[in-house]
Amino acid sequence: MPFSLTSPRGERSPFFPTRILEVELEQPLPSIAALDPATGTRYGRALVLVRVHTYPLGTMRLQLPDRGLDAADLSEAIWSQFRFEINQHLVHDHLTPVNKLDPAGLPAGRTPRCEVERRDLLARAPFASVVVATHDRTQSLLRTLDTLLALDYPNFEVIVVDNAPSNDDTARAIAQRYGKSDRICYVREPQPGLAIAHNRGLEEVHAPLVAFTDDDVEVDRHWLTHLVRGFDLAPDVACVTGMILPAEMETEAQYLIEQYGYGKGFTRRVYDMGENRPQNALYPYTAGVFGSGANMAFRTAVLRQLGGFDPALGAGSKARGGDDLAAFFRVVTEGYKLVYEPAAILYHWHRREYPALKYQAYGYGVGLMAFLTSALYQRPSVLLDLVRRVPQGMIYASRLRASSKAGDGELGSYPRELVGHERRGMLHGPLAYLVSRWRLRRRTQKERAWQQASAPGRQPTG
Repeated sequence: MPFSLTSPRGERSPFFPTRILEVELEQPLPSIAALDPATGTRYGRALVLVRVHTYPLGTMRLQLPDRGLDAADLSEAIWSQFRFEINQHLVHDHLTPVNKLDPAGLPAGRTPRCEVERRDLLARAPFASVVVATHDRTQSLLRTLDTLLALDYPNFEVIVVDNAPSNDDTARAIAQRYGKSDRICYVREPQPGLAIAHNRGLEEVHAPLVAFTDDDVEVDRHWLTHLVRGFDLAPDVACVTGMILPAEMETEAQYLIEQYGYGKGFTRRVYDMGENRPQNALYPYTAGVFGSGANMAFRTAVLRQLGGFDPALGAGSKARGGDDLAAFFRVVTEGYKLVYEPAAILYHWHRREYPALKYQAYGYGVGLMAFLTSALYQRPSVLLDLVRRVPQGMIYASRLRASSKAGDGELGSYPRELVGHERRGMLHGPLAYLVSRWRLRRRTQKERAWQQASAPGRQPTG
């Protein structure tokens, strides 16, 4: 069913797709066409990731006139928004600051300090594992794996967990496409659930560091390098998360999904329960500030010590989500540091259809409150604190979606329908978590009963 975005006065604003692109300032700047001749799509805006020496400075939204933007227009716009960040980066790299940005890009010079630092890291790169859980999305998974195999990181493996597949298509496709690769390990997990799949992947990990991503992303070439780099900031860093950008914004639904806060900004942040605690009365229950499960990494030993991911949470369970939030919450409340590293970039393929967005909004609400319920389940001692904070958390999250996540205003106000779906999900979250835990307990009891009945000298009774 189609939907429309309206202004507070009820006026509908036309939607134009947004062109997604990266601009590296070391190189000549490109022109940006408003019309894609291959598809005939007319783009009304561009979302540009601006980078220097591959490091991201930030994103900018540009209006695209019919003629598009030439390199001179683009250089002027970038310089207007990022002149401070450009020179700050150059000074860090022991390079000469500039007083303008030419369409030809920044002047060439000696090897920048940031590149030397990256080479040093790669020369001593610890072994890392990347776990990708998937469920019946073979083609999307293959696109993700192609980008993982193109990483600049020299010492890693990829563990694909095929979660409750309905057929053997994914297994066959991986064997055919990557059969000769020694980087990809395929395992099958029959029990459905993202957290269960992640825990299955964690069992296969032999590396000291483990990263997790989804089967509908494309990772930046330097993604894993920057995740690993985050662990060097302090010996007690147990988790590093990264930046998530949209792979496309071709539909209104994709535009609205982006308002849910995938991106956490371009400033590196360190979180803990001490001096790096934000001035936020709801912290650390507002675990969404830490990052997202599509882009996270852990010290393997710490994640195992914390019990892995709560199997009663996550996609595929009644709770629908929250497994990543619960893991982040455990990391900081158990005395470790969590680092958000914006240079660890990947692109996520948002859902194109509005009905899928409504389902997703409801799932976000369920997952949020299921996570808070799990925090109480895991640590009953926080009952009084949690009860006091939950009403504030519900108001906070609802206001966040309804106002500050409303975008740049070009398409009008955020649909109240989506806010309502999320609120209904939040009301259902605690019950969803408890039902999910009950189902897990019942399944475990049945498995134990079967094992006992199957022991030597006994016959299973069915």
